[in-house]
Amino acid sequence: QGLASFCATAHRIASDIRLLAHLKEIEEPFGKNQIGSSAMAYKRNPMRSERICGLARFVIGLTQTPYTTAAEQWMERTLDDSSCRRLTLPEPFLATDGLLDILGNVASGLVVYHNTVARNLAAELPFMATENLLMAAVQKGGDRQEVHEVIRAHSQAAAQQVKAEGKPNDLLDRLADEPSFAGIDLHATLDPAQYVGRAPEQVDAFIAEVVAPIRDRYRDTLSQQAELKV
Repeated sequence: QGLASFCATAHRIASDIRLLAHLKEIEEPFGKNQIGSSAMAYKRNPMRSERICGLARFVIGLTQTPYTTAAEQWMERTLDDSSCRRLTLPEPFLATDGLLDILGNVASGLVVYHNTVARNLAAELPFMATENLLMAAVQKGGDRQEVHEVIRAHSQAAAQQVKAEGKPNDLLDRLADEPSFAGIDLHATLDPAQYVGRAPEQVDAFIAEVVAPIRDRYRDTLSQQAELKV
């Protein structure tokens, strides 16, 4: 269960990397002469992350076998017990060991394309800011239901324009012409820092209280590098 729990976390990390790679925001390490796809030469598939997901899925799936063995075991140990044990005991450890090698390689060489992240965020941020805009309009004396309907109608129209016509998100321009938002600095709501809550403090605390002690404990092994063939 402990290995499966860890592998579930690793699977989630690798899945997020794969999704962000699709958006061209993040990229795992990619060798100079590495082939991303045998059919499409331009592709840089996140092959390491895909392998992490595959190994993690294998380990997670193995958790069922010991429970089935325990449930179906007769009054004495038989070969259907020991034959399963020979597989379900060593294989998850071997698979997790390989997964850790790949995960460490990906983490140490991860590439983040900050400009692409900023561009994608800017395209969605006006939609994310609508709750703050609603509150600002209400504080100025607007009726909440009426302001909500104004935002809803313009948000749907702006989203349709983005999806159907491939045009930029013009939600703020639409709202700027509405009397409900007169005198409100709409662009002041586009600071991403307003929408992350206490995430920075929580990350810092987690690193200091959880990660740092583990790194100190295994300081002598942190410099080890696994050799991967991709």
